[in-house]
Formats: sequence, C-alpha cells, structure tokens
Amino acid sequence: MDWSSVITLEFKPQLSETLARLSRWLSRDAPGEIFAVFNVRTKALEEFAERYRPGYCERPSLEERLTFWEKHLAERAHLEDDSVPAAYLSEFDQGLYGALVGGQPQYMAHPENGWISSMVHPILRDKEELASLRFSPDNPVFTEYQAWLDAFARHAAGRFAVSHFILINGMNFLFELVGATKSYLLLCEDPEWVWRAFDLAYEVNLAVQQCFFERVPSLAGGTASNMVQWIPGRVISESVDPFHMTRVEAFEVWGRPVLERIFSHFDGAVIHLHGNGRHLLQAVSIVPGLKAIFLGDDRGWPPAVEELPRLQKLSRDLPLVVQTTWEVFTHKLQRHELVGGVLYHVTEPPSIREASRMMEKVRSYRV
Repeated sequence: MDWSSVITLEFKPQLSETLARLSRWLSRDAPGEIFAVFNVRTKALEEFAERYRPGYCERPSLEERLTFWEKHLAERAHLEDDSVPAAYLSEFDQGLYGALVGGQPQYMAHPENGWISSMVHPILRDKEELASLRFSPDNPVFTEYQAWLDAFARHAAGRFAVSHFILINGMNFLFELVGATKSYLLLCEDPEWVWRAFDLAYEVNLAVQQCFFERVPSLAGGTASNMVQWIPGRVISESVDPFHMTRVEAFEVWGRPVLERIFSHFDGAVIHLHGNGRHLLQAVSIVPGLKAIFLGDDRGWPPAVEELPRLQKLSRDLPLVVQTTWEVFTHKLQRHELVGGVLYHVTEPPSIREASRMMEKVRSYRV
C-alpha cells in the first residue's frame, strides 16, 4: 500500500508513517524491530480523576464522553509514537449486551484511563427464563447505541478514530445471564441449555459488531484498535476471560467453537489474555483468523515482558502486545534486551517530549 496517500488525522500528523510501521509489525515483516505506545498522563485524565473516584458512578452523557476523548487525544497529537488516536466506547463494553436482553446496566469509573465501563447483574432468576429472551433491533438500547456511534463518527471525522470494542460472547455472555458460578456448573449440568444461550449470545454480538462497522468509517481500510492501535480489514476484539480459570480442555470444548463461529463473519480478530490465562496461549493462537494477542499483566504473575521468548514460541510468533513501565522499557532498550516483533505499551513516561525523543531510539533499534 502507498502509505503516503493515507489521509492525515489532525491528532496524528504522522499517521502514514505510523500505519506503515504497524502494518510491518502485523504482517510479521519486522521480527527484528520494536514498536512502542507511550501512555502519557494527560490533563484530561487528571480532570477525569478529580471528577470521578474509582467505582460505581452515574450513567455518563454522550456530550461528556465526546468532550473527554477530544481533549485527551488532542493533548497527544504531538506524541510521535506508534499509537493511533482512537476513542474507546467503554460505556458499551459489557452492559450493552446484557441490556439488549433485559439487563440493567451499572457504570463504573476508571480514573487510570478515563473509561466509564458498564456491567449488569445476572439477568435470569431461573434458567427456564432463557426461552423468553429475544434480541430485537428495535430495542431502545440498540437505538441509543446507534446514536452514540453516529455521534462519535461525526465528532471524530478528520481528527481521530473510533476503536472497536470488546465482544461479550459465549461464556462471557453466560456470566451476564446467570453469574459466573452458575455458568461453570451449567457446563456440566445442562450443556444443551448452554448451547442455546450461546446461540442468543452469537445473535446479539453479531448484530452489535456489524452495526459498529456499518456506522464507523474504516481508517485507511482498517480498524482502529485499543488493543493493537490499527489493523487492516474489519477486525473484532474477542475475550476468553472465563477460561483463564479452567483447563485448556474446557476452552477447546466451550471456547474455540464460539470464536471460530464469530471470527468467520469478519476479517479476523484480536484477543487479550490476562496473567492467569497464559496457559491458554498456545491453544488460542491457532484459532483461524486470529491476528494478534494483547498480553495483560496481573498481580501474582510474572510480567509478560520478562517471559517474551517463551511466550513467542507458544504463540507461533503471532504479533504480541505487552505492557511495561517507562523505567523497565528504557533500561532494557539501553541494554539491548528488548525482544523484537513486539508492540510495547509503556506506562509512566515523564512527558510527551521525552516519549517522542525515545521513539528515535525505538525506530532505530534492531535485534
């Protein structure tokens, strides 16, 4: 692709160069290079933290969220890293899916990243109520979701992008229906009921994601992503979180078919694994259509950045994203210990100027 023809975003003047670099990484053409996103603390985030404490909060307004993302991303406009400026509609991450079949969303503020996420209490009092649940595109919640997508697409046009957001499919959806404990029990007690619930989950998730791609314009023929920044095609973001607490065999029976079914409707998917889910890495990495994996860190588990050689082997050198601090990243870069072919999400950089200066070393780094 001729990247010089890519339309520049106001909040990313060097967009063409960034997409060219991300394309090399995702196509596995740069195994000796490194890539970096610097999560600089903006004034918009500080203002958010002053307004919201961590935990439950009131439902946010559309205008408030549009303003936050515009301010936050505008501050990062001169950051010369491998990031693509994109708003993430966290308000619709979990609560939307449950609300579309009768759940009542609750909202939570996350001052560390400016998100306001949503969840629902278990929807079904009795599993027999599943038969009464229906998804309808005329649902007022779905209409509101469409209105938010349209508003963000208009507001972002020419300035920033809108990221795809997580699916709540399969076991994740089952959690919303009956809660986590009951979900695991039903795998043994009533597998036929579980598959019926999965069919409803598939219908809801497919409608939500197809609506996203119909209303949010592509970016240079690709999808903006909070996981991998940008990726060619119409690519979704999936989760296998419930299987982090199971053996791989459970994922093979209850997880893989769900992924393969939804992946087939799009140009592929990215997925994330938490620290306690790395035992799934090898099995997940061979799901057809998977393009990249974001490896999160959790207390009690070794940082993924310290296990990269082993994790790359398990993932068949699939493009990986890991998190690390500025201190660890700069130390490893200076000692030439950073593993190539990886996108590093770096926290706690001292400033946009320092982060941009560090990118000169990132771009010249070779394993």
